[in-house]
Amino acid sequence: MTNLAIAVSGLRKAYKDKVVLDGVDLEVGTGTVFALLGPNGAGKTTAVNVLTTLTAADGGEVRVAGYDVGKEAKEVRRAIGVTGQFAAVDELLTGEENLRLMVDLSRRAEEGVVGRLLERFELGEAAKKAAGTYSGGMRRKLDLAMTLVGDPKIIFLDEPTTGLDPRSRRTMWEIVKELVGEGVTVFLTTQYLEEADQLADRVAVLDGGRVVAEGTPEELKRRIPGTHIRLRFTNVEELEAAARVLTDGKREDEALTLRVPGDGGTRSLRVLLDRLDEYAVSAEELSVHTPDLDDVFLALTGHATEVSA
Repeated sequence: MTNLAIAVSGLRKAYKDKVVLDGVDLEVGTGTVFALLGPNGAGKTTAVNVLTTLTAADGGEVRVAGYDVGKEAKEVRRAIGVTGQFAAVDELLTGEENLRLMVDLSRRAEEGVVGRLLERFELGEAAKKAAGTYSGGMRRKLDLAMTLVGDPKIIFLDEPTTGLDPRSRRTMWEIVKELVGEGVTVFLTTQYLEEADQLADRVAVLDGGRVVAEGTPEELKRRIPGTHIRLRFTNVEELEAAARVLTDGKREDEALTLRVPGDGGTRSLRVLLDRLDEYAVSAEELSVHTPDLDDVFLALTGHATEVSA
């Protein structure tokens, strides 16, 4: 338990007759990124609210930073930072004033933290401007900077890049990676599966109030069938010749391609190439395709991802 930033066992929560969390178990290692995925209504927000002491659990054991969230809520709050889906900045205040406000509210802020955070998040030039004039990416960076004022050891990020352009999203990813490199633990909820794939050390998929799968992104992707080798040919004659050799392949005549099931390993690829060579068949292009987290999400929950624009 000492190397766990978050430990959840048998977490249950219901609102009247509706069960939202039904025996959830989670373990999050210190200094890692843990991504909680799930369709709308799966219970992600409720889980985060319990972990951050905003909602009381109906049952189970929940410990954050080693503290019981029900009995030691103050200690938990001192150890965590929370960044919601929408930037919680005061748009009438400047970026610097927003940060100074957080310093005034925090008993743990170090001397000079405002200047360091403005520099780290590349907000120095805009420090004296009202936050209401900031772009979406700048507001998100300011929001995260405000979360870091108290030097939290665990940060909860609820869909941190919703609505951001690709460049701003990647900037946020780099900031998250830097924080983890410094030993901070990040608990991430997101509907951008590419984001979870890029950042998360472990992923849990929540559906109907239960964890239906958990593991590294690669482990989850390997659970889903669909890896195949795609061969493209220059003409129909070559495609037909390859189809006669690789009888388990699926032809796509219009694209001049043949899709052959595989496990993505080098051995199966070598066997395929040797067989083509044996019959003097050559392909113009070869590529290996493996399932991504979108495929995992759909297979496990029966829902396509619902990405916020």
